[in-house]
Amino acid sequence: MLSATQLIHAIPVDPLTGAISVPIYQTSTFVQESPGVNKGFDYSRSNNPTRAALESLIAELEGGSTGLAFASGLAAIDAVVKLLKTGDEILAVDDIYGGAYRLFTAVYEQYGITVNFVDTSDLKKVADAITAKTKLIWLETPTNPTLKISDIGGIAKIAKANGCLLCVDNTFATPVLQQPLLLGADIVIHSATKYLGGHSDLIAGILVAKEETVGARLKFFQNACGAVLAPFDSWLVIRGIETLHLRMKHHSRTALKLAQYLAQHPAVAHVNYPGLPSHPNHELAIQQGKTGGGIISFTLVNDTNEAAIAVTSNTQLFKLAESLGGIKSLISHPANMTHKSIPAEKRRAAGVKDSLIRLSIGLEEAEDLIVDLASVLDSLEINESSNAYLVNNEY
Repeated sequence: MLSATQLIHAIPVDPLTGAISVPIYQTSTFVQESPGVNKGFDYSRSNNPTRAALESLIAELEGGSTGLAFASGLAAIDAVVKLLKTGDEILAVDDIYGGAYRLFTAVYEQYGITVNFVDTSDLKKVADAITAKTKLIWLETPTNPTLKISDIGGIAKIAKANGCLLCVDNTFATPVLQQPLLLGADIVIHSATKYLGGHSDLIAGILVAKEETVGARLKFFQNACGAVLAPFDSWLVIRGIETLHLRMKHHSRTALKLAQYLAQHPAVAHVNYPGLPSHPNHELAIQQGKTGGGIISFTLVNDTNEAAIAVTSNTQLFKLAESLGGIKSLISHPANMTHKSIPAEKRRAAGVKDSLIRLSIGLEEAEDLIVDLASVLDSLEINESSNAYLVNNEY
């Protein structure tokens, strides 16, 4: 696994000046020596030294040949789908990020690219779902938001046996905890908005391709379609990566304590956290991903929207917001927020219940976060006449 020393020293010193911080080349164009003769850069959409430093860095951290930085995670996903053509099929994890679901179904299905959703934590279901049209297998592991774990190595073998590309969303684990390319995946994707950036101050996406031929095709789409990451935001991601190893350790350590607390609370029906021995794929999660990570989700005994809203609206340290992976702890209600674009019946079938709450554990002290959750969960009571949860006598 990636060590802190490897990560820190993968960030380059500027070869021109010796600057220990990667310079921000805030320029749109570059002066050429003569027409077509330059120092490797001509226009910042095609290439930029700051973005190139980030792309080289993330390729090294993930063990791939080609790294690419995009203006958002969805822009990166979009580039991967462009590898397909009309008539091709995506086999995707059923518990999928709502934005990816929307892109696959509402955008690309109209161009004749279909998607088949399956529980990828079951290898047999993956193998049985493969058809002659399947050209891309799309994994999140852990998934968002029910934290299912899929066997990357096992699915990689299925993909190769059927001539499919395997793309793994590694946003939740990061290369500190999990390196999918080394387990057989072809492409790794990140929403760098989350843990790679780490400070909730940017929007960015990352792709890393294992093979140069796939990387070159994705690079073509990046340049041709133009959704590139700006120099300053590229520098912000590099700066975030500098402390990624330390942050992931703290996120994971604190998340385990909170998951253990939630698992014994009478108002909590079920806790999804790969670091708990009770998780159905706990052993695989630790083997593949080192720790349980910094995300927890849980359902309430009263499985209703009203119950979840009551909890998510009354915490103090946990801030109610979209996204995850920052230094401040966040709480969200996927059914009404991140996964609202997925039809309710599909959402529930994938395990995203109405009362499911997702926590992104920040860098606060575990004890303080437990007190914050306890202040809401301990005062939770059921109003039997309305079957709704009350917190401090307010709906």
